[in-house]
Amino acid sequence: MLQKTSQFMKQANLINGEWVQADSGQTIDVTNPATGLKIGTVPKAGKAETRRAIEAAQQAFLSFRKTSALERSKLLRKLHDAIMDNQDALAELLTLEQGKSLTESKGEIGSSAAYVLWFAEEARRAYGDVVPSPWTDRRVLVTREPVGVIAAITPWNFPSSMLSRKLGPALAAGCTAVVKPASQTPYSGLAWGALCEEVGIPRGVVNIVTGSAGEIGDEICANPLVKKITFTGSTEVGKMLIQKSASTVKKVSMELGGNAPFLVFDDADLDRAVQGAIAAKYRNSGQTCVCTNRFFVQAGIHDKFVEKLAEASKALKVGSGLDAGVQQGPLIDVKAVEKVEEFIADAKAKGGKVVSGGKRHALGGSFFEPTVISGATTDMMFMKEEIFGPLAPVFKFDTEEEAVALANDTEFGLACYFYTGDLGRAFRVMEGLKYGMVGVNEGIITTPEAPFGGVKESGLGREGGHQGLDDYLDTKYVCIGGLGL
Repeated sequence: MLQKTSQFMKQANLINGEWVQADSGQTIDVTNPATGLKIGTVPKAGKAETRRAIEAAQQAFLSFRKTSALERSKLLRKLHDAIMDNQDALAELLTLEQGKSLTESKGEIGSSAAYVLWFAEEARRAYGDVVPSPWTDRRVLVTREPVGVIAAITPWNFPSSMLSRKLGPALAAGCTAVVKPASQTPYSGLAWGALCEEVGIPRGVVNIVTGSAGEIGDEICANPLVKKITFTGSTEVGKMLIQKSASTVKKVSMELGGNAPFLVFDDADLDRAVQGAIAAKYRNSGQTCVCTNRFFVQAGIHDKFVEKLAEASKALKVGSGLDAGVQQGPLIDVKAVEKVEEFIADAKAKGGKVVSGGKRHALGGSFFEPTVISGATTDMMFMKEEIFGPLAPVFKFDTEEEAVALANDTEFGLACYFYTGDLGRAFRVMEGLKYGMVGVNEGIITTPEAPFGGVKESGLGREGGHQGLDDYLDTKYVCIGGLGL
């Protein structure tokens, strides 16, 4: 099994081009969530190792910033090709440590490569301006330059693609990086170090440290050499990082929590809506920040939708991600299972009805049945809190205005989805929903060509699209005088 993955399964940190262990010699165990068995270990690094990684990145930045946009574009194209050449091995490694199905893992690796290719192209389009001067003897230029050392902190649910959205634009802009992958899924992050080495990205440009989130995070926030932090994870941790990095006034990009609503109107194509609902709810076992958290279905179509959603949920094949045909793997750990059980118990106590699923899967461990609950009400926990599991609560509504108000009744504003066959309604609802991303008659909308990110407490900045490069660049105004014109 590990034959394919062994060249990428690095059980060491990458600092200044060297694969090293933690100073203390301490390690963190990494387990396969499908079996509960240990896969291997990674170093438990802290402040000292992080400081060295930041210093290495700063040293590398002095020369890397001078490379041409064309050179960086070529390096990123090579990186894209290396990812795709090793798609199967990287996907297998991802499934081993994260649990998602091999099909989803291959999709994630493909998506990682697509982001890298996108930013290979955008590297050559970081345009500045020549501004018409108000003075006859001066010229006004606006240029854009790499911010410097960036620190990327990535989550366990998409350990490869979340890094591609940060490393891609950073390298395209001419920045260098210190990366902290999640401790549950470090190998997919460390694999990027091996890939960067393989394609000839200079030493010190990409550094990867695993270990204590608190110690590594504190050093990243306090160290003045780090000019930007990019983080994907919970709103709670994001707020802490913003606070702690204020003392050195760093740029921050924050892709934080979600509470995605999925609205189905009476005039929707019912089968298409159910198909979109399955994709938007159960991908990665419901463990994505853009997963549907709340289904709002109009009264006229409600009962039929619940029935069809329950049928489709029951039909999902649950099992180890490495097994053929599996559509839903395990949750990341038993703590995640207990959280889903808490949501279900709360809903049942308040009158919710479990239509399908509702309990731990017969496979044991952290496997859980895809679950549909009807009769959801606004006083239930999932109205305000992110589920992060395979649980689909369905609320009933009567009017369009009511649906939009319910959908917006949250401090989050990442992704939302709605289904309708009415063009006027499509525009009214799209404009009424306070979210960074809207899917109209579509349940999966992420693509490198479009900006990914939220509003309100779901974050700051955008990943992907031409906007994805902006946060890695500083704008400089240059006034050239004394031209004697």
